[in-house]
Amino acid sequence: MSTTATAPKDKVPFGQKAAFGAGHLVNNLLPGSLGVFSFFLLTAFGMDPFLAGLLGGLPRFFDAITDPIMGFISDNTQSRFGRRKPYIFIGAILSGVFFMILWQLDPESSQSYNFWFFLLFSLVYLIGNTIFSTPLIGLGYEMTSDYNERTRLMGFSQTIGQIAWMIVPWFWVIIANPDLFDTQAQGVHQMAIYVGIACILLGVMPALFCKEIDQTHLTNRANLNFKSIFINLKALFKGIAQVAKNASFVRLCGATFLVFNGFQMVASFSYFIIVFYMFTGDYGAAGTWPAWFSTVSAFATAFVVIPVITWMANKWGKRNAFIISTILSIIGYILKWWGFSPENPWMIFMPIPLMVFGIGGLFTLMMSMTADVCDLDELYNGMPRKEGTFGAIYWWMVKLGQGIALVLGGLVLKLVGFDQNVAIQTADTMTNLRIADIVIPAITAALAIWVMWGYDLTETKAREIKIELVERRGEL
Repeated sequence: MSTTATAPKDKVPFGQKAAFGAGHLVNNLLPGSLGVFSFFLLTAFGMDPFLAGLLGGLPRFFDAITDPIMGFISDNTQSRFGRRKPYIFIGAILSGVFFMILWQLDPESSQSYNFWFFLLFSLVYLIGNTIFSTPLIGLGYEMTSDYNERTRLMGFSQTIGQIAWMIVPWFWVIIANPDLFDTQAQGVHQMAIYVGIACILLGVMPALFCKEIDQTHLTNRANLNFKSIFINLKALFKGIAQVAKNASFVRLCGATFLVFNGFQMVASFSYFIIVFYMFTGDYGAAGTWPAWFSTVSAFATAFVVIPVITWMANKWGKRNAFIISTILSIIGYILKWWGFSPENPWMIFMPIPLMVFGIGGLFTLMMSMTADVCDLDELYNGMPRKEGTFGAIYWWMVKLGQGIALVLGGLVLKLVGFDQNVAIQTADTMTNLRIADIVIPAITAALAIWVMWGYDLTETKAREIKIELVERRGEL
């Protein structure tokens, strides 16, 4: 158990935590909305399931390329406004605007036209989102240098971020409600505008109210100009190579890749199982059950799991907290077999308290541990500090895996025989879909535990590194 008190200078004020949390709310609201709206690519715009999977996956590979570049730019930016906040401000506006445009598809257009329209504007939207999210992640890593305060900061921001997942499931209900919109396509058009505006207003908050690290002691940063572009590319690849050689960080990336993308691959399956298994394809009978399932999951994550995870990390260490929470999530996944019951819909809430430990603990702990790894990198490789690069590479792994997961998720739907054009699916289709919904995330979570078993950056080691870095920089 930690016995070291957090110094007052290392505590992040509540206002800054709230502003940083607002940024994370946007970071969850945008992909969450994207996931819900993508369902309507099938039902409102007539997209083939596999093509819809490609539209979800292919842009992520592009996103995975731009993230490290943006991380390098953010790490090496020198301005009186800081090296993170100008990009967060501009990126929030671009993300919101391009998200609105992305979803203005025409249901009367051909499937081919809508496919290429969506793919093109997905790439443009993701550029804006990268400009916003990569510096935001880097900002979080440097807001405090205290081992435990980092976990509290990330826990608080993840709690705020979960509000998005309490709201997003209701987009299904709102968009499909004929009393609100004449067509589902019209609902997607209008809801995209509301989401875009909200993301702009919330996204600029970290840029306005959060405090960056003191740049006085940041040295050896690259000159960002066209004349030195080739030198900078060399520095970029050198920094990526240094990050890739960090064994502790590689374990964090590997575990995240497995847990999150195993979850992401089957994320939409719960909705399909509730509608087509529990209610035999009757959307009216299914009503708000899918929305309540997701909302209760997010509520339990925000107000039960994340506080418990933060406590466990402080008491038993971050690695042990991750292993315990992941084991609990595997038990929760298994319980879904009995929880998704046509005879008693209320049973869908039974697996939630255990299942949500997986995602609830993942980003709270992994982001906190990545901040510790940034200190380890400075110890080994010196300046410049590379919070942006670490954040970019970390989320590069997440997005690359997410891209693969979305494509594979569409493929799994295809393989089990799911037909989006019929209300009643075959018994074999639903059985196989239910098995996939449990087995895929349970296996990837178990593999993540194996990956993290040898993680050795403990609190004692992290505090020793911090002391040495402070002495090396000449800070008081």
